[in-house]
Amino acid sequence: MSKTAAIYTLGCKVNQYESSAIGDLFRQADYEMVEFEQRADVYVINTCTVTHLGDRKSRQMIRRAAKQNPEAVIIVTGCYAQTSPGEVLEIPGVDLVVGTKDKSNLVRLVEAFAKGKGPVNAVTNIMATDCYDELPVPTEQGKTRAFLKIQEGCNSFCTYCIIPYARGPVRSRLPENVIDSAEQLIEQGFKEIVLTGIHIGAYGQDFADQHIDLGWLVERLAKLKGLVRVRLGSIEPHDINEALINAVASNPNVCRHLHIPLQSGDDDILARMRRRYNTGQFVELVNRIYAAVPGVAITTDVIVGFPGEAEQHFQNTLRTVEQIGFVSLHVFKYSPRKGTPAAEMPEQVSPLAKDDRSKRLTLLGSKLAQQFAQQQIGKELTVLVEQPHEEDKWLFEGHTDTYLKVVFPANEKLRGQLVRVQIDEIIGQHLKGRII
Repeated sequence: MSKTAAIYTLGCKVNQYESSAIGDLFRQADYEMVEFEQRADVYVINTCTVTHLGDRKSRQMIRRAAKQNPEAVIIVTGCYAQTSPGEVLEIPGVDLVVGTKDKSNLVRLVEAFAKGKGPVNAVTNIMATDCYDELPVPTEQGKTRAFLKIQEGCNSFCTYCIIPYARGPVRSRLPENVIDSAEQLIEQGFKEIVLTGIHIGAYGQDFADQHIDLGWLVERLAKLKGLVRVRLGSIEPHDINEALINAVASNPNVCRHLHIPLQSGDDDILARMRRRYNTGQFVELVNRIYAAVPGVAITTDVIVGFPGEAEQHFQNTLRTVEQIGFVSLHVFKYSPRKGTPAAEMPEQVSPLAKDDRSKRLTLLGSKLAQQFAQQQIGKELTVLVEQPHEEDKWLFEGHTDTYLKVVFPANEKLRGQLVRVQIDEIIGQHLKGRII
């Protein structure tokens, strides 16, 4: 009877990517992967620590695994394991704690572990890490869109963020390895590749060759035969240079969608956050992008209720967001994170004010999203056919290069193909049309 393993993932797209890769490592070692709710011989909890809620959820899932099979080997990995290994080791049932480094060695560590001798702390000093930890390219990623991790770590140290302490310094994946993985994904039939990482705009900063950066890499990926689309993950504004803008503008298969975190539309708050730009520089950047890439969709993240944010600061954020005309917003209520400078700052904002500002900014985001969607009615848009629509078996759905969801009549034969769709109307949160 084969050994079984189960994985539970908390947090970001990078964690989800790494969990998929870890699953492949277990399969290669002849483990059968099962659902986390099932009894397994090994449980892996890939944790998040961006907020204290992530920590709490991580602890809950560890306890659930221990209850499901007290004899199982329970491994805790990820950001919470990296920043708080002592806390994790104290949770009953934990056998092995591995941080954000050495995930590629998880199976080997499990095989070497002897249950009954007490928990093992295998967390290493992430700040002393200087090379990229290679994982296999995940194969269980759906049928049309695949994520491809290109770098690890962050050197920014924004005052609210624990991630640099959890993920360590910037380490870029070798370009030849990125290209090789992209070619593997294309051979497997994926039509769209999404570049992901902790701070992808910093790609190449740790290489001696100063000519290698994200724009350089995108240009080379765009030339790969059979790659229908390249999509970029979140990019910090100070990392967007002319080479990257040109790569998006000059390659039809590079998606016209950029996610650029603003975080605040007020210069005083940006300074308190230790962001490396002001609102004037951000507006100037997006105007350059709008001029170079017609029809581009720019989305963003904004934090409300940061320490010291008064109503006037928030009003500035509302004005900046409306001026820029983002296509959509991810709005986050500031949550103090132990170990970060912002958690110790005076003038913490009340939960009531955070809730109110979150609702108002979300409402503005919905209005801007509706305006952008309305502009698409009557247009012919190129859509990647992805999967059947959940609510209507006669419809399929897919995304435009600007990441708008479109539903339309289609059949299974078109899955994974690019089609031209005439947009007729807006239904709820998506567009509806018909193939031309």
